Amino acid sequence: MTVPLLPTTMVGSYSMPSWLERLKTDYFARRISRHDLDEIHDCAVRSAIKDQEMAGLDIVTDGELRRDNMIDYFVERLPGIHIDRSSKKFYYDFYDSEVLGKIPIAALGLVDDFKFLLANTERATKFCITGPHSLAKRVRNKYYPTDEALATDIARVMNMELKELAKAGAELIQIDEPYYSGFPEDLAWGVKVLNLLVEGVDAKIAVHICYGNRYGKPSWEGSYRYLFPTILGAKIQQLSLEFARRGGEDLDLFREFSPPFELGAGVIDVKDQAVETADLVAERIRKVMKFVAPEKIVVLPDCGLFHLPRDIAFAKLRAMVEGTKIVRKELNR
Repeated sequence: MTVPLLPTTMVGSYSMPSWLERLKTDYFARRISRHDLDEIHDCAVRSAIKDQEMAGLDIVTDGELRRDNMIDYFVERLPGIHIDRSSKKFYYDFYDSEVLGKIPIAALGLVDDFKFLLANTERATKFCITGPHSLAKRVRNKYYPTDEALATDIARVMNMELKELAKAGAELIQIDEPYYSGFPEDLAWGVKVLNLLVEGVDAKIAVHICYGNRYGKPSWEGSYRYLFPTILGAKIQQLSLEFARRGGEDLDLFREFSPPFELGAGVIDVKDQAVETADLVAERIRKVMKFVAPEKIVVLPDCGLFHLPRDIAFAKLRAMVEGTKIVRKELNR
């Protein structure tokens, strides 16, 4: 995967069109078939990929438009998770799900989605999954003695899937763990489970940690200081954090602890519909470079673009790319 200095990418999700929201909900109301929904998803994902290419991103994702939310896409694939299908009326709702016994090993079907992304772009790619800590927090645990034990078995199952993704050509895999910020007391075992998840996976591993983005609003507030020094024990190569909304707060932690990871620096505020200028983006990148060498910076939004209107999401990505070009030119790189 060859990318330029200060490579640009999305965190994962792209704007969810209102027409796709309605069609997803129609599926749960049994007004359209699964076959029709799959075709609709294919069209939406191709469109999201094309928008990223037109915006000028160096690394593209599938926009996560097949996913209703960051939990259910994985919960319905995990064997042994019991789902009340009637509990979901609107596509963005969470299933009512519970685990009643040990989760067995089984394929999760993520490789097909990655291959679809790979077949529809010639650019570098990133594939994102929700991590075991966040998944464990959304499933009612009626079998395992602790959340850690449940998350450990989820990681064991998903580790096999990550290895298959790597074999299929996934060079960059991102683990999303926003629930770390809601349950900082879990971090020690969260990192332990994360390391089990990525053990033996032949790909660059990124971890995205934010303060939540449910309906475009933060779920928690605080400082990233809770991550340090524990996160330094994570066997990852990139740590993605939100800084635009929070004004660059906590960047000093990267000077204080000198983590070995690349920093995925959020320079676009996804919770504000005002479109940043390229100059503002450049200013934010320069601020990050006061604490992290440019060779170790990846430029991205704070979080997913899921809740932004498509025209605003696209404009924000364009501004991010143009702002990055300004800084590259200043560096003569």
